[in-house]
Amino acid sequence: MIRLLIEKEIYEYDLYAYASSFFPEKELKPVIGEDIAAVNDSIVYREDDASIFLGFYGGEELLSDASFEKKKEEEDAEELKFVRRLFIYECFADYTKKKLPWGALTGVRPAKLVTKLLDEDTAPELIPGILNEKYCVSQEKSELALSIARTEKEILMPFKDRNVCSIYIGIPFCPSTCLYCSFTSYPVKAFENRLDAYLEALAKELKALPEFLNGSTPCTVYVGGGTPTALDVGRLSILLDNIRDAVDINGLSEFTVEAGRPDSLDLKKLSVLKEAGVGRISVNPQTFKEETLKLIGRRHSAADVERAFYEAREAGFDNINMDMILGLPGESVYDIQKSFEEVKRYAPDSLTAHALSIKRASRMKKWVAEHGAVSGIDAYAAMEAAYEAAEFLSMKPYYIYRQKTQAGALENTGFAKEGKYGFYNIFTMEESQSIIALGAGTVSKRVYKDGSGRIERCDTHKDVDLYIRDIDAMIDRKRLLFEE
Repeated sequence: MIRLLIEKEIYEYDLYAYASSFFPEKELKPVIGEDIAAVNDSIVYREDDASIFLGFYGGEELLSDASFEKKKEEEDAEELKFVRRLFIYECFADYTKKKLPWGALTGVRPAKLVTKLLDEDTAPELIPGILNEKYCVSQEKSELALSIARTEKEILMPFKDRNVCSIYIGIPFCPSTCLYCSFTSYPVKAFENRLDAYLEALAKELKALPEFLNGSTPCTVYVGGGTPTALDVGRLSILLDNIRDAVDINGLSEFTVEAGRPDSLDLKKLSVLKEAGVGRISVNPQTFKEETLKLIGRRHSAADVERAFYEAREAGFDNINMDMILGLPGESVYDIQKSFEEVKRYAPDSLTAHALSIKRASRMKKWVAEHGAVSGIDAYAAMEAAYEAAEFLSMKPYYIYRQKTQAGALENTGFAKEGKYGFYNIFTMEESQSIIALGAGTVSKRVYKDGSGRIERCDTHKDVDLYIRDIDAMIDRKRLLFEE
């Protein structure tokens, strides 16, 4: 375990972000307060008006330290934040003798940074050099971010001058909770007696939708979770009918339902989805290795993936995504390569490769504490398998996002065939439009179109019972967020 000794809480995010990236297999314990003794393995961060200090300790011995004298031009809050992060990154890189592929960037949306540069008329050929010089981003990742930013701009061009928004609908129930999951999710069988009340509360939010639109028009609807198809076919039909009553489905550019768990799917449910106008779904294996599926609590087999995928094709779906996770417990690069050979055999229309992220709220965090390192794979070789499969399937990367403590400090990459891009995914990453989010555990986001770059958010209760009880208050929150 490494203790992170920090005088003020406001600096915890930056220190934790870099420590978790450079020491992914270590348990980190932030300790906030002044004059804390540097004992055992610890990292100390101090900052005052004049300088910044970072020191690495083994026991009580100072192993390495560095300080930075602030300059007048760094008094601006944003500039100081940039300087602070670059200083911390360079200290970690020097101490560990390694560099991260995304350098000092800690944000979720690296392509958004490139989009901003492009919007400022920065010559594209200069951008990789800027990312390397300012943020220490590798040439490979700089070029990836540039490529994706240009692809996103091209895909979003038809929406540029339209006053549109997206609707996200959360169904926080699953057949079981996966080991790595940190989303709001509850076992559907245990909540059987509250499902109807939940759908009634959600229907009430949907009826209030016109009050949130503020003159905009929905262009995408994304039903996620959880696993929406964990609902039985009758309740799934009710949900879809309520959505169709609230939204002009024929006017949408995309209607997606996250049908990710093969054990939640059958031909009848898939037919109901298709008849309701759903055009895009996910059938997510995560891995094709049977032992891993059991370990992570998926409760389905590789054979279930095959059945669900081909039933989806039989139901008429021609836009099916597959999610895969790289770095699951016990898996080797060979296992991952074998899984991607299966992906190539199924030939989905889009593919998302996730470098495993161990979230604090997931059961995986406890598993690692009990069992140690997750897999120790070569994360770069694993990601290369994803890119090879995508190229074989004539897909190209079209969106990326990053999370803390990802395997190899890498990223999640979405690939798609031409014309099969997930618009909602891009809108979320680029933050180019408002998202009205309905359901327990969701977060609505208002993107102001006044040129200020202002974004405001409001959330709903994660607890299902509280969400149902306080549904009127949840609706009022959105009214306040989206009012004129």
